[in-house]
Amino acid sequence: MQHPVVPSGRAHAGQLALVLGSGGVRSIAALGIAERLAREGIRPDLIVGCSSGALFGAQIAHGMHGEEAVCLATTLWSAELTQQRRWRAYPQLVAPKLAGFGAGFALRDDRLIAERIESAFGDVRLEQLPTPLRVAATDATTGEPVVLTQGRLVDVLRASMAVPIIFPSVEVAGRRLVDGALSDPLPIAAAADARVVVTLGFRGRMPRRVDRLSRLVAQTSTTLINNLMQARTDAAQAAGQKVIAIELDLDRPVGLWETSAMPYLFEAGRRAAEARLLDIVAVLEQAEVPSERPPLPAFMCRELQPWS
Repeated sequence: MQHPVVPSGRAHAGQLALVLGSGGVRSIAALGIAERLAREGIRPDLIVGCSSGALFGAQIAHGMHGEEAVCLATTLWSAELTQQRRWRAYPQLVAPKLAGFGAGFALRDDRLIAERIESAFGDVRLEQLPTPLRVAATDATTGEPVVLTQGRLVDVLRASMAVPIIFPSVEVAGRRLVDGALSDPLPIAAAADARVVVTLGFRGRMPRRVDRLSRLVAQTSTTLINNLMQARTDAAQAAGQKVIAIELDLDRPVGLWETSAMPYLFEAGRRAAEARLLDIVAVLEQAEVPSERPPLPAFMCRELQPWS
C-alpha cells in the first residue's frame, strides 16, 4: 500500500533508518536502543515513528538522550493524558442530533497533550529537526496511511496519537488525521529509501479466553495488527531491504501508561540493542553505498493536494 507523503527538502534516508512502531509506554525503549548504538558511533540517518513511537522518536531526532530524555518522557506519556474529559461528549452520545455528534467526536480532550509536547519541543517544525523524522498517521476520511515530513511537531505528534473515539482527530494541512496505528502500526514502508532498517515493533497478545465481547474485539484487532506488521516486514525484505527487528526481553507485563516502568524499559532497549549489535554492524558494513543516491519510491515523490 502506498503512503502519501508530504515532500521535504531532506527526503533521502541515507544508510540507516530507525522505525518505531506503536506500543504505548514500551516505545520508550527506543531511547535505550539509540543510546547503545550511539556508543558505537552508529546514529540513524532517518527516524520513522507511529503513535507513541513517533513521540519518543521525536526525542531522538531532536538530540535528546540519556537520563534527561527518560525524565522528560515521563511528562510526555502519562495516564493523566487520558483523564481529560470532554463533558460535551456525554450529551453527544445521548442526543447526537441535538448535541452535534460528528466525525470529530472524542471522549477525551487532547489539550494537555499539546501543552506537554509544546513544553518539551517548543514551536519546532518537523523539517527543522537535526535528524529527519517521518511520522505515520491515518487519513480519517479515506482510511489511507499518511506519512508526514513537514508541519508543527505538536500538531503532527497529536495526529499520530489521536486514537479514534478516545482523542479528537487533528487537522494538518487541510486533512483530518488520526492514529497511525490504524493503517500502519510499524511503518517500514515510509523508510523504503533506507538501505538498512532497524525496527522496534510490538506484536499484540491474543487473549487466552474469549468469554466476553471486549475479548472478542481484542482478538480481532490484534489479529489484524499483527498480520499487518508482518506483511510490511515481509514486503520490505522481499524488496531487498535489510531489516533487523529488535525485540524486548521483558520479564513482566507492562501497562500501556505505566510510566514508572520507563527506566526499566530504557534499559531493556539498551540490552536489546546490545544483543543485535553485531548483526547491525555487519549489515551496515555489507550495505553497498552507491556513488549516487537511489531515487525515491513513487509514493515518496507524489505530492497530494491540499498539501503544500
